[in-house]
Amino acid sequence: QVQLVESGGGSVQAGGSLRLSCAASGYTGSRYYMAWFRQAPGKPREWVATIYTGGGSTCSGDSVQDRFTISQDNAKNTLYLQINSLKPEDTAMYYCAADSRFKRLCRLTGADFNYWGQGTQVTVST
Repeated sequence: QVQLVESGGGSVQAGGSLRLSCAASGYTGSRYYMAWFRQAPGKPREWVATIYTGGGSTCSGDSVQDRFTISQDNAKNTLYLQINSLKPEDTAMYYCAADSRFKRLCRLTGADFNYWGQGTQVTVST
């Protein structure tokens, strides 16, 4: 059973940066699609970025690709999301997700992932 635990969220002022982490355990293989999603109050869940752990290929959403960077540390089984130039509209619960099924990298939905973390809250103030 894959387990995902996010950390690194917090309350920051606009313009600041955060690095979110997602510690993964319980893998039965070395090749997974891992992604970050976010959900703001009253809004649908939004895909943010994906990385394929087998080769490191990534894809990020058009609205965040200039400020968000997804990365991995295979030795630590940890996924990261570096968020720069934070804006109030980035306020949301951020979730990491994992799945081993073959899929495209971009514009994914929650249905593409079987495993989810509990989320970490990011709050950006002006």
